[in-house]
Formats: sequence, C-alpha cells, structure tokens
Amino acid sequence: MSNAVYIFGASGHAKVIIEILKSHQRTIAGIFDDNPNVKNLWEYPVTQLASAKADDCFIVAIGNNRIREKVVARLAAAFSTAFHPSSNISPTAQLGVGTVVMAGASINADARIGAHCIINTNASVDHDCVVEDFVHISPNAALCGNVKVGRGAHVGAGAVILPGITIGEWAVVGAGAVVTKPVPAETVVAGNPARIK
Repeated sequence: MSNAVYIFGASGHAKVIIEILKSHQRTIAGIFDDNPNVKNLWEYPVTQLASAKADDCFIVAIGNNRIREKVVARLAAAFSTAFHPSSNISPTAQLGVGTVVMAGASINADARIGAHCIINTNASVDHDCVVEDFVHISPNAALCGNVKVGRGAHVGAGAVILPGITIGEWAVVGAGAVVTKPVPAETVVAGNPARIK
C-alpha cells in the first residue's frame, strides 16, 4: 500500500477521507476535481487532472455512485482503501479496492464489501452480507445478516435492511426506511415498511 494517496473530488466527502488518511500518517499527494472553480480544499490546492500514471494511488471521493463509477473508469491508476481507526472491521471481512469506511462503522464476520464502496459514519454491515461495487451505505444505516446489496445501490441514512433481503442494482433505499422485502433493481423504496415509490 502506497503511503501517498491522490484524491479525486474536492468536497465534504473528501474532507472526511483526508482526516482518515492523516490518522494513518498517509500523505495527501494531490487533490483533483473537474470543476475549475474549485481552487483549494483546506490547505490543499485543487487542480484538474491532466493524466494519471498506472502506479499513482487514488481514492475517488465522490458520494454519487454513478459519477464515482465513471471517474474510476477513466482513471488508469491504482486505488487504495481507507478506514477510520474507530471503525470495527472483522478480520474475516473482505474489502475491495477504493472502498472507504468511516468513523464508528462496523463490518462483521465474513462480510464482503466490493470495490469503491462507501460505508459511512456509524453504519453497520452484519455477518455474511455481500455489498457489491460502487454501493453507498449511508450514516447509521443497518444491514442485518445475510443481506445482499447490488452494484451501485444507495442505502439512505438510518435505513434498516432485515436479514436475508436483497437490494437490487442501482436501487435507492430512502432515509429511515425499514426494508422487509426484496427491492428490485433500479427502484426507489421508502417508508416503514418500505414500499416502491
């Protein structure tokens, strides 16, 4: 794992990732953003990315799952993970490249987290869950055991997914929803119990 990390995306999400990296004494090698009006993030200058080398190490700090996927596809670079020191990650859990785990999050036994996911502040991913690539599990969301979350899905803040439920690819679970039945791909559900909107 390279000590120096480039960050793509100069946002509040990037601030959290910077603090996580600094807590592990890792160096912020540079920050890039497509918006030419963004010049600085804290003390770090922000520039547009002309090119990346294959051995450059990146984290894409973009909360929107579809945009994060597009940026990853265009970067010909290596990717790093970042996990907050106060997160609880089982030694039997697996985390893909580019994934970030925020403060207070828990990932339990035999959970599998894909690439470029966000496991946000105080989120809980219980045993044997499968979280596919480019998923965002928002703050205080809880995945009970054996939940599967498809590629690109977004689980909103404070949502609860009951055991064994499958969330389809690119689905959105609204904040505070309680999901008791499988969620089809590309749908939005909300409420208690969650229903398709």
